[in-house]
Amino acid sequence: MAAPLLISFLLLYFTAAGESIGVNYGTLANNLPSPAQVANFLKTQTVIDRVKIFDVNPDILRAFAGSGISVTVTVGNGEIVGLKDPKVARRWVSANIKPFHPATKINYIAVGNEVLHWGDKFQVSGLVPAMKSLHHALIQEGIKDIKVTSPHSLGILSVSEPPSSARFRRGYDRAVFVPMLKFLQETNSPLMVNPYPYFGYNPKMPNYSLFKPNRGIRDPKTGITYTNMFDAQMDAVHTAAKAIGFGNVELVIGETGWSSACEWEVCSIEHARDYNANLIKHINSGKGTPLMPNRKFETYLFALFNENLKPGPLGERNWGLFQPDFTPVYDVGILRNGQRPGGSGGGGGSGSGAVGKKWCVPKLEASGQALQANIDYVCSSGVDCKPIQPGGSCFQPNDVRSHASFVMNSFYQTNGRHDYNCDFAKTGLITSSNPSRGSCVYV
Repeated sequence: MAAPLLISFLLLYFTAAGESIGVNYGTLANNLPSPAQVANFLKTQTVIDRVKIFDVNPDILRAFAGSGISVTVTVGNGEIVGLKDPKVARRWVSANIKPFHPATKINYIAVGNEVLHWGDKFQVSGLVPAMKSLHHALIQEGIKDIKVTSPHSLGILSVSEPPSSARFRRGYDRAVFVPMLKFLQETNSPLMVNPYPYFGYNPKMPNYSLFKPNRGIRDPKTGITYTNMFDAQMDAVHTAAKAIGFGNVELVIGETGWSSACEWEVCSIEHARDYNANLIKHINSGKGTPLMPNRKFETYLFALFNENLKPGPLGERNWGLFQPDFTPVYDVGILRNGQRPGGSGGGGGSGSGAVGKKWCVPKLEASGQALQANIDYVCSSGVDCKPIQPGGSCFQPNDVRSHASFVMNSFYQTNGRHDYNCDFAKTGLITSSNPSRGSCVYV
């Protein structure tokens, strides 16, 4: 391919990716770069042109001023009831939107976060009135280019399989979704939904969740065979909205993603990379879904960074595309020209490394007991295990799989890199994908 044609193709690809793919920028960590560094990184080194934040952090809003990157801000669930009052909504807009917009391109106000899943009855009943109050407050302040919406988990559906049978939960369908979707229709605003094939993962049909070849699942009513869970979930929401008369309301994906490390087999760098990379290709293909063809859904990946202070199990802290030092956890093609942060390709992040380089990691099905035995064996064989001890570069995340991965690779590298050096009683796997993360560098 001639160089000018190749350059044109790359520009077209990056432009297409930027049209639809954004990222959720969470901040539940004590080791994150400054908002200014984040804004500069996204603008100069990635094709991401929109972010979604979970508050109205003024430092973040200031950092994105003049960047050209669109920002979705979020109203906390606890603020919803008060915002039913038009005067409170006007003060909220005056304090949190007007000082920053339009220098910062705020495109949506997301009212609440999965309120019907996490909120109390007062927050649920106040949701639509708060959305209306905020919309009117924006108009009163002369702001007409910010849309008000609300993000929801697929827990809003009482039935989701097959997609043709999907319906909103009884009680919420008429009391919440009819007025909400009517408001969204009147204001030409989208409904934000958070589809997560990750949570529907079936180890007997892993490819169905990962956009990889599979036999699919047939919807007996429509005759459609769905070959990926994402399309099925999106069509389920569309069907539920259509059933109450609002099938023309656009959908935006507020969150979707895949955890790269947790306590069970659904999580791995490979699965996270496959899901997100294939999702981006699917979105940017413009194919849409069987019931909503020929469209690109505006999509916000979850999440920008691994966040070390998120509560709950290990998986909650490993949704990031990047480590806090901007090292890719894995590569999904959103870095400009394939660059690594601060340079051009081949750095120390996951998925990078010298051509032909191999590493030893645990198999997904390896038990914690077997991995602990591997740690004990390697650390008694003379291999340096200081990096996985408290204060070491590979101590975090502090779990047996991560520690076993590092020491198993150390053993493999220092004993000749033969296949049998990575056997570990059939619990080891040789990979060409660099498992390094942040300061934890695998040799």
